[in-house]
Amino acid sequence: MTIPAQMPAPDALRAANIHPETGLATDYLNHFNEVVMLLEMLPDMPDCVDDVLAWSPCGYEDHFQRTGYSGRETVIAAWRAAPRAMRAHFETLIAALDDVIADLQARVRAGDLAGAAQAARDEAEPLLAAARAAVHGHVTGETDPDPDAVQSSVDALFGQGAQS
Repeated sequence: MTIPAQMPAPDALRAANIHPETGLATDYLNHFNEVVMLLEMLPDMPDCVDDVLAWSPCGYEDHFQRTGYSGRETVIAAWRAAPRAMRAHFETLIAALDDVIADLQARVRAGDLAGAAQAARDEAEPLLAAARAAVHGHVTGETDPDPDAVQSSVDALFGQGAQS
């Protein structure tokens, strides 16, 4: 029998920018944010093609190991201790995002920069938004996230009170 991983202490989670309830860190999504941003800029900046085509999928733990993230041990421990349903939902979103970006790269290779840019907005951005929401405990298909509730969650994560 395998003993479940222990969630790191709340202070360690805050220090590593990890949501305390989900065990997920938004920093992983930077891997996707960058390529989606580049895809959206391609019609005006075609010199970014090589950067878009150089992108490749990278798993959650691998991302934090590769980037040398200062809180990587905490991030990985939290990921392993995260609720299974949350991780499964997040991994499903990430797999879909990986597939969409691979399709967009194929469009770029075919020379359809404008089409790839539009598809990045129409297909990749909504998946990224759903992944961001998942990090904060919102599971797609429930109710639409309340922006004030999301901000309150972020403020609570970083120990900030309501700003007036």
